Amino acid sequence: MPQAGYQEPGNIPWDPHNAVFPRRTELPALPGAPKGAAWVWGDDDNLGRLNLLTASRIAAAAASCIVSGESARVDLPLNVPVQPSWGRETFQHTIKVILGEGGVGHDDVYALNTQSGTQWDGFRHVSYGSTGLFYNRTKASDITGPAATDRCGINHWCKKGLAGRAVLLDYRRYAEARGVEYDSATSHEITYGDLVACGRSQGLDIRPARFGGDIQVGDFLFVRSGFTKDYYARSEQENIAIGRREEPRWAGVSQEDQMIDWLHDCYFCAVAGDAPAFETWPTRKSYKLHEYLLALWGVPIGEMLDLEAVSLLARKHNRWTFFFCTAPAHCPGGVGSHVNGTAIF
Repeated sequence: MPQAGYQEPGNIPWDPHNAVFPRRTELPALPGAPKGAAWVWGDDDNLGRLNLLTASRIAAAAASCIVSGESARVDLPLNVPVQPSWGRETFQHTIKVILGEGGVGHDDVYALNTQSGTQWDGFRHVSYGSTGLFYNRTKASDITGPAATDRCGINHWCKKGLAGRAVLLDYRRYAEARGVEYDSATSHEITYGDLVACGRSQGLDIRPARFGGDIQVGDFLFVRSGFTKDYYARSEQENIAIGRREEPRWAGVSQEDQMIDWLHDCYFCAVAGDAPAFETWPTRKSYKLHEYLLALWGVPIGEMLDLEAVSLLARKHNRWTFFFCTAPAHCPGGVGSHVNGTAIF
């Protein structure tokens, strides 16, 4: 007999209130979808696994995770990095003088690429391989061109509050404690085995709760590689040179079957890291984890989050779970957004 609250794979649309969801190996074959697609929340769904942020999960997260009330923002300054990778535009800030009767005022004018700093990758960012399909059968023609709509635009995320329980895997701290030295501006690979060991060192079993672990359905995942620490330890000229490399190289989680299965089966609502690509860059395989997370499963990817203060609070309290809230920009048809996120302990 199915467990109470178990989501039957073929019973579509799935109910986000269920407690147990199918493993990757149990996903149903969907007409017109690539193998392994989890387009299961409805034909018109724009939220993907953000659907898992139900009111009951948010309330439970607030009750269990907010203890001291101490908080930390996770957004870098808008002008960091000073030179973004992949040829993306630098942040430009102009102060406009407003002259009026009896005084002077000012406006801000920003020019930015949302991919150039702390960011959420939305579902319009990356398609799945050669199919040209984005999440939930969204096509390029839905995003740009004369027939474009706001399908899977980041504006849909703003129709509900995005908050819940978060888990930090402080890999950089774990590595340093064991004498493992690396520069996050290299292709240092963080394997699934590394994350298991890192979690164990923090007192966490990173298996899903259904298998006796500590990861709960709808958790935010954060992985600290030390990008922010390394960035501020360099000179501005060094950071500019790194940003201008023709072939960017960044530390991140590995492209391996165990990692893919784990990221899927934990049912994170979103994943994020402090590195510019979340996954090891360049990819070790013929595919990118972005294709799985964004296009196949509808899992937002956060990149270049500042996790330094979060790490300090986690160490202070010896607690690696906390409450997290994020407010993406309400941009109709947007591809991505700055995170505007806060961790609360």
